[in-house]
Amino acid sequence: MIKDIKARKILDSRGNHTVEVKLETDNGFFVASCPSGASTGKNEAVALPAEKAIENINKIIVPQLLGKDETNQEEVDNLMIELDGTENKSKLGANAILAVSMAICRAGSKTNGLPLYCYISQLSENIQYKGGISHCSCNRRCSPDIDCKLPSPCFNIINGGVHGRNNLEIQEFMIIPQGESFEKNLEIGKVVYKKLKIILKNKFGERGIVIADEGGFSPPIFNDIEALDFVVEAIGDYNVKIGLDCAASQFFFDGKYKIDNKLFDRNGLIEFYGNIVGKYPIISIEDPFAEDDCGGFKLMMKNFGDKIIIVGDDFLTTNIERIKKAKEAGACNGAIIKPNQIGTISETIEAGRLIKSFGWKAVISHRSGETMDDFIADLAVGFGAYFIKSGAPAKKERMVKYNRLVEIDREIQLINKNENY
Repeated sequence: MIKDIKARKILDSRGNHTVEVKLETDNGFFVASCPSGASTGKNEAVALPAEKAIENINKIIVPQLLGKDETNQEEVDNLMIELDGTENKSKLGANAILAVSMAICRAGSKTNGLPLYCYISQLSENIQYKGGISHCSCNRRCSPDIDCKLPSPCFNIINGGVHGRNNLEIQEFMIIPQGESFEKNLEIGKVVYKKLKIILKNKFGERGIVIADEGGFSPPIFNDIEALDFVVEAIGDYNVKIGLDCAASQFFFDGKYKIDNKLFDRNGLIEFYGNIVGKYPIISIEDPFAEDDCGGFKLMMKNFGDKIIIVGDDFLTTNIERIKKAKEAGACNGAIIKPNQIGTISETIEAGRLIKSFGWKAVISHRSGETMDDFIADLAVGFGAYFIKSGAPAKKERMVKYNRLVEIDREIQLINKNENY
């Protein structure tokens, strides 16, 4: 039973105020905090100023949630959705609702005696796609139809766009190690990141190793192809692929895309992508066209859908209706899942179910303004996401997610070892 909820302001990784919630049940206290994004889609749920969100928690949400069962995640989330009464959480604020929803999920996992990732799998079982998925890796503590597996990490090592302090249009240059375990992939990511630091410092001096919001470097590079060359040099002989978050809405003006000081129409930008996909070990491109350019996404799928993962983020915003329309249009084969884009854990799970039912690759993602909350690590494992994005393997608010994944990885390996003994 929910006994009390207290909310307060904390600072996120960019020094902006955000919301932290401390929820009390008969089983103890459970804390959760909400991140915020710099690159945001216009269809995302609305985050209110922290002071207003906290006021809404205290005056509107708390009186209605006291005495509720913390194991009824969907019921409690739906109650907060009804209290808000808007399509985009603009009355109460997605940052208010999500922080409470996350804390309730943690409390529910404790009450059920399950690790959070197992509990999230359990929450997902009635609405998550089950076709062909093997039994759970954690000794069937979740559901026999859901696979708790570790996602592949996408480390953001060079930042451009609104995340960088340079003239690069592409927002994120990510490395995706192909090792046999999460821990091994993390180690490879750290080695490549440190090697890139040496390369950039030798080339640009101290200006080359300026750190951006998500921990990636923001060197004074003026050409996106040059940035890719630096990434490949840092990768060396490691088995590492590349992922790009283009965030193309940021370089779309008057019907044209401006990248590397050149203007492209749809076909021209497709040719640009074709050149880099052919030359570099790229396996995913996120938001290659602007958030309302469905035709561009369709063209991308037509040309590259059988070669790489075409990921929607600003294009989809973890929104059920936008995901359905993208499927109908044949515009994606991958999707970002960000809980604060939609506002509750139940809606996040529903969006994820839809994505997996389409056979798309699910990508659990952090935001540029992060906190020390590691919830998305358990979410990625419980949901069986293909990738997780949590920035460079450097800054503490990013590493807390990766370290939690290492902990989960070791736990699952130990369970499997004992099971097979």
